[in-house]
Amino acid sequence: MKEQYDVIIIGAGAAGLMCAMTAGGRGRSVLLIDHAKKIGEKIRISGGGRCNFTNLHASPAHYLSHNPHFCKSALKQYTQHDFIALVEKHGIAYHEKTLGQLFCDESAQQIIDMLLDECDAAGVDVRKESSVESIMEHKGGGYAIKTPYGSPRCGSLVIATGGLSIPKIGATKFGYEVARQFGLNVLETRAGLVPLTFQAQMLEFCKGLTGVSVDANVRAGEAVFREGLLFTHRGLSGPSILQISSYWQETQDIAVDLHPGEDVFAYLKTQKEAHPKRDLKTVLSGILPDRLVEQMMEDIQVTGRMADLSHKSLQAVSDRINDWRIRPAGTEGYRTAEVTLGGVDTDELSSKTMETKKHPGLYFIGEVVDVTGWLGGYNFQWAWSSGYVAGLHA
Repeated sequence: MKEQYDVIIIGAGAAGLMCAMTAGGRGRSVLLIDHAKKIGEKIRISGGGRCNFTNLHASPAHYLSHNPHFCKSALKQYTQHDFIALVEKHGIAYHEKTLGQLFCDESAQQIIDMLLDECDAAGVDVRKESSVESIMEHKGGGYAIKTPYGSPRCGSLVIATGGLSIPKIGATKFGYEVARQFGLNVLETRAGLVPLTFQAQMLEFCKGLTGVSVDANVRAGEAVFREGLLFTHRGLSGPSILQISSYWQETQDIAVDLHPGEDVFAYLKTQKEAHPKRDLKTVLSGILPDRLVEQMMEDIQVTGRMADLSHKSLQAVSDRINDWRIRPAGTEGYRTAEVTLGGVDTDELSSKTMETKKHPGLYFIGEVVDVTGWLGGYNFQWAWSSGYVAGLHA
């Protein structure tokens, strides 16, 4: 490890790797340092091991932040199409799944190898299993970090240490502590893109349906997502639930439509007229999984032949399907969360460069910043974009 670098980047995840290869490509001497044994572990485990590396539809509308305009500059400077071009340059085969989500055909390791190859070509000094014990700002400009292997200095220091999600792969609060050390405001953090949990009665309902999935429309306040919903032994999961979790607030109900796109009350009335002798269970099994029908009917206690059911009973069934109101007790937390909401206040940073306004040469990028994307490749795109613009200026 040298004593002096132009740029030191702490955190070799998606944002840190992009920043390193970009800064190194400009001819800057770069040290990329990480405490983990493996580089890019969050990339490796993403997308079921195939890495949902970006989204064709990525735009500022797909991000949550105290300042929703902050992400615009970075996303414009380095778009999803720029990253796709990089993937194609390295000959990595990929495919689109749903809703613009792009995945590697083979392995997420290809993305990690691509970024490391780019770093190597740019002369980046990559050090893993290297903890940072302290950071010092010099009066004459620049920074020094203390590690077990030395105390290198730099003119530009980039913090790319991520958030608190998935601690088992090394997530820590290091980035927030650095921000506070330098007097920056850090907004309250919470788990995002995470399964929802429930109290006793609703939990038992979910446990009885573990493994059942449906297409669902899920709403919390003004936010609405239509994707898959999965019942688990802990509560509710699946893409629609993960998406809504980032918007859901404690003590707030969520509204679930288990059969979106159809007025179930109108459907039941039609079925009653056309097939009065049919059992309600048989009718409902035509639109919902059998196990869900059985448990739901037991729960609302409406059963029998269609001819014997009043419109009031049919409306009760319809409401349970089209407008099921439930109140989560909480979430599974950072243990299973894909992202961390909140973080370093964007008011402290330049949206064009990711540099702090108070400390020249100090940058924050990626998940540690208060910018959080939807499920589906958006958070990786924020990592690429924010890492790129910092790499252009650090």
